Amino acid sequence: MSRASKLAAFAIPDIPLIQAGDDIVGIILSKSASADLDLRVGDVLVIASKIVAKAEGRYVRLSDVCASSQAVQLAAETGKDPRLVELILQESQAVSRKRIGVLVTEHRLGFVSANAGVDQSNIEEGDEAALLLPHDPDGAAAEIRADIGRRLGIDVAVIISDTHGRAFRVGNVGVAIGAAGLPAVMDLRGSRDLYGRMLEVTQLAYADLVASAAHLLSGEADEGLPAVVIRGLDLSARHGRAIDLIRSAEHDLYR
Repeated sequence: MSRASKLAAFAIPDIPLIQAGDDIVGIILSKSASADLDLRVGDVLVIASKIVAKAEGRYVRLSDVCASSQAVQLAAETGKDPRLVELILQESQAVSRKRIGVLVTEHRLGFVSANAGVDQSNIEEGDEAALLLPHDPDGAAAEIRADIGRRLGIDVAVIISDTHGRAFRVGNVGVAIGAAGLPAVMDLRGSRDLYGRMLEVTQLAYADLVASAAHLLSGEADEGLPAVVIRGLDLSARHGRAIDLIRSAEHDLYR
């Protein structure tokens, strides 16, 4: 697979606050056209998971949540709202780490992250509500890609992005939790370096790299730029899904 020597990234402006049931593909295409940023064949559209989740209606009022005894116990250990902890547990397979202010879990989709991706930022009633991640991000990415293909007659790739912290590094980075139309993992094993030495273990988290590049524009505070177009990548390698990026438990030295 050849490498891009030049990339361009464009944040699509003026996307409104998304509500449950909104046609986010129609909104994104309309706003991109208004800004003269029409999608092209081979583009990657990176969409923040938050607006996908909002369109899916993944918004929960905490007043509707009844905390279990396990949630109450974990809330006491972490200093979190028991109702919020209950939502985190419902979205998780297992608890990985906990301490005051921190609750790291293995999400039902398999990745390990803080609070199972349950978020209270940039939503209405932020203190008394929460937003869950999209139900099936890989499926949503595939549906959005197919919808764009039907409407525009072109082939693009789609990433649904989120932000994750890292166990041994400070700060969040953008990651792909849903992907369609591009490689998720690029396996370089068997290729050679500049000096002819064969690479034996090198794999690139390709979709994560693209998501993180988009995150430089979209941000996660008050930027209001939840959709970014990345242009100039070679997407000819075998396509994958974001679930391909999850390291299996038997190969995880730290879980």
